[in-house]
Order: sequence, then C-alpha cells, then structure tokens
Amino acid sequence: MHPVSSDVPCVFVIGGSAGIGRAIAQALLAEGAQVVVFSRSDPLAYPGLEGAHWWPLDLTRGDDSRRELARAVTRFGSRLAAVFYSAVAYGPRRAPLLEVLDSQWREQLATNLEGLWHTLSATLPALLARPPGLFVGLSSEVVYNGGPLRAGYAATKAAASNLLQSVAQEYPESQVRVVQLLPAEMVDTPGIRKRRDASFDCSGYMNSACFQTVAVQLYRTRGFGAHGRALVVDAHSQVRDVNQHLPASQSRQPT
Repeated sequence: MHPVSSDVPCVFVIGGSAGIGRAIAQALLAEGAQVVVFSRSDPLAYPGLEGAHWWPLDLTRGDDSRRELARAVTRFGSRLAAVFYSAVAYGPRRAPLLEVLDSQWREQLATNLEGLWHTLSATLPALLARPPGLFVGLSSEVVYNGGPLRAGYAATKAAASNLLQSVAQEYPESQVRVVQLLPAEMVDTPGIRKRRDASFDCSGYMNSACFQTVAVQLYRTRGFGAHGRALVVDAHSQVRDVNQHLPASQSRQPT
C-alpha cells in the first residue's frame, strides 16, 4: 500500500477492480484524488491504477466485510470526500426463477444490497463530518423495467435504489449528496463477457470509460445539483435525468 497523504481528498471505490468501477477509479486518480479500491481481486496487478490503494474486501462475508470497511474508515475517514459503490453480482447467466440456485440469490443479496447497506453505515459518518460528502451508487435499468430471467438481480438492484433514495431524503444536500448513475445501454465489462460466448461481438456495447466524465464532474462539485437524482449515462458520456426518459429494457439481449 502506498503512503497516505495527509492533505489529498480520499475516494473509496467499492468494486473497483474491473468494469465501470475500475474506469471511475482511473479517472479519479488522474484528477488527483487518493483512491482506495475495495475488491476481492487485486486491481493493481494490471496497469492503469498506479498510485491507488487496494483494500481487500469480500462483500459476501457479512460481518467480515463490515469490519474491513470500519477499519478502512478509521485509516482514511478523516479525508474521505466521496464513495462510489460499483460492486455488483449478476450470476453466471440469465435464468428462470426456479432454476436460480440459493447460492446465487445469496450472492446477489449480499453484494447488491447488504454490501451497500454496510458501506453506507460505515462511511456516512465520515462523509457527514466533511460536508458536503458525496455517495454515488451504480444503478441499473432493471430498477425501472424488471424483466424475465433476472428476478434476483432486478429485485436486489431495485431495493438498493430505494435504499439510496431513502438516504437522500434523510439528509439535506448541504451535508451529503447521494446520487445514482446507470447506463443507457449494455456495457462491455468482464462480467458481461463471462456470460457471453467467446465469439460474441461486444463492439456495439457501451464502454466503461463513458462513466469517467460524469464521475469526475460529480467529484469536483461534490454532486452539486444532483442530490437525490438518478442519472442515465449514454455511450457519448452525455447525462440525463432518469425521470426525463426511462431507460430501455435490456431483457431481450442475448443470454
């Protein structure tokens, strides 16, 4: 782990080893933030996150993950300016409800919802201590569309979205800004590729880097004007409020 600077704002990226979370971590590093990436696998094993810190975290391990988050806040909390929650569990494939294993449901619940709960519980006091703090959750179109063959993912992401909406209503934006981001289309991530055939062409999907511009803007302004909003990010890094136009369902994409 690199030395801790005493005067540089710190940002936590939960689930930042790959995909959207990794892209956000890279952009915030380039912006000059001190970035702590929380993940099961080492994100520093590959180029692109030089200068970041890695804090091993397995959100499926309940009490252990809560303790690790508390330890991280003890170490970095006095400078914690923002938290980006990008951890997600999809499962190996889309499947009818009756074919979903209990273990898959428990992983989705632990990562998509309980992990968010633990992260909020651990980091909100530190964010409130340096107002205005910023908490950004990565959401999904399933919150608005549901859809077949992904009941567990849709249920946990919808619950997570409502959790963030509730927290946003508990605090004024002068204290903390709570924002949600979601992609307008399917995003090319390692998780998506694992659920596709090796020959599948993902070139028509969004790139994780599309989230970098809005992430940096939110960090710079600490979410000014975005408190309580869910923002849809498109393939050109353009942003719109989800209430302006609901995202299209991705239920009919290949499995």
